[in-house]
Amino acid sequence: MVGPRDEAASGRGKIMGINLFSGYGYVYAIVYHRLKDIRKGMKYNDIWRIVGFCALLLAGQNVLSGKERIAPGAQNTVSVMAGAPKVKYSKMIFGQFIEHFDNQVYGGLYDPESKFADEDGFRKDVIEALREIKTPIVRWPGGCFVSTYHWLDGVGKERTPVYDKTWQVEDPNTFGTDEYIKWCRKVGCEPYICTNAGTGTPEEMSDWVEYCNLTIGKYGRMRAANGYPEPYHVKYWSVGNENWGAHELGARTVQEWGPLVRESAKLMRSVTKDAKLFAAATSDKNWTMPLLREAGPYLDYIAIHGYWDPLFHVNNPAPFLKCMMKTDAPERDIQRAIGILEEAGFGGGKIKIAYDEWNLRNWHHPWHGDLRRGFDLEARRKNDIASTYTMADALFSACFLNACLRHSDVVDVACFAPIVNTRGPIFVHPDGIVKRTTFYVFKMYTNGLEDYMLPVALEAERLTQGNQSTAVFDVVLTGNADGTRYVYAVVNKDPEKSHALTLDFKSLGVKEPRKIKGTVLSGTSADDYNDIGKERVVPEECTFEVRDAAVVLPPHSLTLLRLEK
Repeated sequence: MVGPRDEAASGRGKIMGINLFSGYGYVYAIVYHRLKDIRKGMKYNDIWRIVGFCALLLAGQNVLSGKERIAPGAQNTVSVMAGAPKVKYSKMIFGQFIEHFDNQVYGGLYDPESKFADEDGFRKDVIEALREIKTPIVRWPGGCFVSTYHWLDGVGKERTPVYDKTWQVEDPNTFGTDEYIKWCRKVGCEPYICTNAGTGTPEEMSDWVEYCNLTIGKYGRMRAANGYPEPYHVKYWSVGNENWGAHELGARTVQEWGPLVRESAKLMRSVTKDAKLFAAATSDKNWTMPLLREAGPYLDYIAIHGYWDPLFHVNNPAPFLKCMMKTDAPERDIQRAIGILEEAGFGGGKIKIAYDEWNLRNWHHPWHGDLRRGFDLEARRKNDIASTYTMADALFSACFLNACLRHSDVVDVACFAPIVNTRGPIFVHPDGIVKRTTFYVFKMYTNGLEDYMLPVALEAERLTQGNQSTAVFDVVLTGNADGTRYVYAVVNKDPEKSHALTLDFKSLGVKEPRKIKGTVLSGTSADDYNDIGKERVVPEECTFEVRDAAVVLPPHSLTLLRLEK
């Protein structure tokens, strides 16, 4: 778990006061990478300024002084970037996360006493829901939990309950590695195991890889003796979780972290050479640059966490409009991380970015990290208050995924945190499940988008709150391989008003239609939510009239618009 990022970013995210990351991030990324062959000998900030200026010109924007704003009533227009390559994005950005925290595992996805349990104790309704959103990957077992978790306690016929020092409860160890892998197979997702780099050792991490992936040696034979003769072939492994934070048990200093990751990765690769290795990182170069200097050659990903509504100690969720003012922050965070990778010599996808924990809202667990005070365990129930998860959560999540899509050449994995209970898209209760608003964002994206990203430029009105503002629309465009089908994904952040958006048909070779079919998620108000027996927010199929290439999109909505040649 992590709090919101510092959004100042030393001014590098602006050119003459204009935010490059709201609507133009993809344009910026393309121009930046096109300069890679000529930037030797140039200062990083100089490159940034040149790129930003070019991005504005490519997007068809005037270069303003920084004081002007696009006036209300200005035309909202999306334009396809002519000649820019389309990028096949990774479906792994629609991944999920589960932790041994509160009722996520026990009483969540695993509940042998439930009437919905299968022969292994897994909730069948949860598995079916995860299949519905085509869950590609699930990270486990933590999270902060993993920094005191020892995997050997959770395998074999005899399981000994242990005291979970992180969350200060007893863990029965009933759900361990073998159960997790079996559950992943039923869901149809890739397992992604986060290892203990807090109180664990590099050897313990690599032993875990042995248990999962080998047929020989002490641990490969142990798995077979436990009743699983075939190796699991787990590909995705992370060294540690948030070891940069004082809240983490087994936190590390900057000087300690890089060498520990390096030696852990060497041991893990000695077991599985083609493993995909992640390491706990941040978008702060003071932490991540030393990590990359020491361990970069052994890594495939830096693993970053992002939560933007800080509710650790006080459960006071931000209202809709305040949440919309946060929707540009993830893209700024991505850009900072890309800059670090470039500066370290691992840009251009040599090392990719994984947001392996993300959500709008932090989990509520008062006094985490204050070891003298201890936890208020009952307060964790507040995470399950249904009315928290409104269209604000849905639209922020869509904007986050759009930012990942715009940078899909580098952002390759993302895991919503968590998938079940707490602040997850699925809430489990004795008589079934509730699919929260965020669930339907994943359903729409995994079932409705095409496979390739096409870069676009957006000119849009500004939605304001006090001295903050954001573009009223967030737009991405996807297409199929042969260019015969396209889907626009459009977020209207305005809580009250419909807005017209002019689409680009000509650049796609599509004749302007009279009507467009689409799927809309909006509810009846910005504060609508789903609860037991009350599904107020579900996707609806709609037909939109097209006038002068524009469609009118409802307030507080996510819309997928489908085009065909």
